[in-house]
Amino acid sequence: MARFSLFLRVLGIAGGLTLPATAQPEPVAALPVGTVVAQRRPINQALDFVGRVEAVGRVEVRARVTGFLEDVMFKEGEPVKEGAKLYRIEPDLFEAAVKQSEGALERSRAAQTLAAIQLQRAQELLDRNSGTVVARDQARAALDQAKGAVTGDEANLQTARINLGYTHILAPITGRIGRTSVTKGNVVGPDSGVLTSIVSQDPMYITFPVSQREFLRYQQGGDRPDRSKIGVKIRFQDGSDYGQVGRVDFVNVSVDRATDTILVRAVMPNPSGALRDGQLVRVALQVEAPEQKVVVPQAALIADQGGVYVFAVEDGRAVTKRVKPGQGGTGADTVIEEGLSGGELIIVDGLQRVRPGVSVRASPIGPSASRT
Repeated sequence: MARFSLFLRVLGIAGGLTLPATAQPEPVAALPVGTVVAQRRPINQALDFVGRVEAVGRVEVRARVTGFLEDVMFKEGEPVKEGAKLYRIEPDLFEAAVKQSEGALERSRAAQTLAAIQLQRAQELLDRNSGTVVARDQARAALDQAKGAVTGDEANLQTARINLGYTHILAPITGRIGRTSVTKGNVVGPDSGVLTSIVSQDPMYITFPVSQREFLRYQQGGDRPDRSKIGVKIRFQDGSDYGQVGRVDFVNVSVDRATDTILVRAVMPNPSGALRDGQLVRVALQVEAPEQKVVVPQAALIADQGGVYVFAVEDGRAVTKRVKPGQGGTGADTVIEEGLSGGELIIVDGLQRVRPGVSVRASPIGPSASRT
């Protein structure tokens, strides 16, 4: 009975309680996101390669005569003009050699004059039957020998003057000069190696290898591509673009067997000297007319095991769009080959919290913000 009465009391308490009505879920607030419109823009179809800057003219400066270096007459790293004096070798010995050669030439010419007079006299005596044919022939041979001596001494004098001129080492081309490997007071000569080097500045060559597949792709009817229509732009290692446009001027006649590539060379203007010999750059080869392509910011792209996708806003909700990025683009934008037709509202800001189907509140953002 005690247990039954306890059960009745508990049942009475439970009966006196009023159960609450079924709880209604609170509406989920829409996530604020920043969006941009997928735009169609004219994009130059370009191929990217790794290239290297090469000077059109490159000269290694060497000494052509041996002597003590009297002076270094340039500032390292500065531009020099063709014909500018770079080094001066002590000229005293070479000036003496010139004077010695001049003296030898004078003696030879005097001997030639005497031999000519003797030949004339021998001929006159022979004409008067007072001389002999042998004497006349000997005089003629002596004159020929004197002429030969004069020719040899003239060559020796010219050589001495050339060597004297080599004591002033001049810039063979216009360009920018490197560091000097010797200083004043050292003995230099042909065996001293490279004293310094000069590279030309404007224009510059851009060389880059092109795979056979890409090269054959842009051949038409078995002919070579029209070089006049191939524009070349380059980008530095920090991602900045070079403002000048170059043109392809040479395609190698053979394929590199080791890499299966063809070497291509372009001429690039360099009026400001921004390009340096040996510099590594990215090369964009523009081989076709601009084509309308869909472009979205790189910040909108998300990659997973299934590929690349973006979130678009449709009817206030985030939906997944699988896309295929392509080559080309401008700045921080990326070309989309497949998956978008243009005009879609693409989520760029706030992607960390976005999930497929979630309610979003779209706010358009400017181009600068979409690149952040």
